[in-house]
Amino acid sequence: MYNLIFYIFEFGVFIASFFNDKIKKMWRGERAAFRYLREHVEPGADYAWFHAASLGEFEQGRPIIEEYRKVYPHKKILLTFFSPSGYEVRKDYELADLVCYLPIDTPTNALRFLRTVRPSVAFFIKYEFWYNYMHILRHRGVPVYSVSSIFRPDQIFFRWYGRTYAHVLKCFTHFFVQNEQSRQLLADIGITNVDVTGDTRFDRVATIARQSKHIPIVETFINLNHNVNHNDNHNVNYNVNHNDNCELRTDNCELNENSRRVFIAGSSWLPDEKIFLDYFNHHRDWKLIIAPHVIAESHLDMIMQLIPDRRVVRYTQVSKPEELIDAEVLIIDCFGLLSSIYKYGTVAYVGGGFGDGIHNLPEAAVWNLPVIFGPNNHKFQEAQELKSCGGGIEITSADDFARIMDTLTTDPAALQHASDAAGNYVRSQSGATERLLQFLHESKK
Repeated sequence: MYNLIFYIFEFGVFIASFFNDKIKKMWRGERAAFRYLREHVEPGADYAWFHAASLGEFEQGRPIIEEYRKVYPHKKILLTFFSPSGYEVRKDYELADLVCYLPIDTPTNALRFLRTVRPSVAFFIKYEFWYNYMHILRHRGVPVYSVSSIFRPDQIFFRWYGRTYAHVLKCFTHFFVQNEQSRQLLADIGITNVDVTGDTRFDRVATIARQSKHIPIVETFINLNHNVNHNDNHNVNYNVNHNDNCELRTDNCELNENSRRVFIAGSSWLPDEKIFLDYFNHHRDWKLIIAPHVIAESHLDMIMQLIPDRRVVRYTQVSKPEELIDAEVLIIDCFGLLSSIYKYGTVAYVGGGFGDGIHNLPEAAVWNLPVIFGPNNHKFQEAQELKSCGGGIEITSADDFARIMDTLTTDPAALQHASDAAGNYVRSQSGATERLLQFLHESKK
């Protein structure tokens, strides 16, 4: 039944590729993967295979790849993706020797793929449980590890109708899960080769925070007032590359005491923006930085329409500091800056909670920022734990948002408590990568 479903799925992807650019990229990428591997796999090389469905899973697996490379420099790294959102962004990832799409999990594809690469070890990040790949790897005696995986009672493995598919879990050499509930759920179906090591994503955001850079346009925006001498303190290169990936200009800019409180909205969608922009249309004592999830011109135009009375500038359109005079809202209309921008904030809002699910909360919380988010967060452990410790705040309406912002604006103690709670939570969760590598080291003795 599983294989029949995937043959049907493969045919469906083929048909859909005629109508959707993203699916077309995936279809073509999967078709090209075998040719790419034939041309680039080094015969006799020792490959460690890391698979991530998309960009989010890659960011979870990245700390492991980086540390694994240091510990095992003789091994080659193969990195595969299922989604274009991962492959298109990280196809040139410098620490991987090979990067390609993972062909759809049919018996023929899985056998062909593994005969070509012959990995000596495999790591699957979070939710990846491909039946044919797993069984062939097990048959060949290849160690397979599930990293930062998380399980919930409503998943198919724990339903009466999914017990047959649950056999795929027995193909894993070891599970490194995020929480105790996941360990217990696996134990209930007889799987005990499990350690609770936490989420490697926290290690990644900690690394990003350590490596963050100055962003002069943002620093000028949050410090600028009518009396600023633009020649003394802001020797800034304002030449922006007008493409999706923003270049960080790293001149030294000192923040001064004239900075206003800064609200940063990361990965926001229109339902999020309607809520927080309505509030800030009536409360002008904050500066806003908005990094929307979608930077299409149509979406940026809608944001502008929601704040008709605010002085708005777009990051890629700033060419000189005078353009930031009186600016109240800065829209980040490109990708690649958000993780560093959060450090300039007072309060953060992370989008997606009024849609399919919230985006990266630890990326903001690592900077000691209280994080506000929408109600669709119950499948995200970090959201529940941030709410419990007081560093994360759920809203369900514009009234909720207004109440929370009024409190954080007028009560310094409440703001400080939420800020400390957010930062302390992220720091308490780090170390999953080290624990995983320690296990691998011990297992080789």
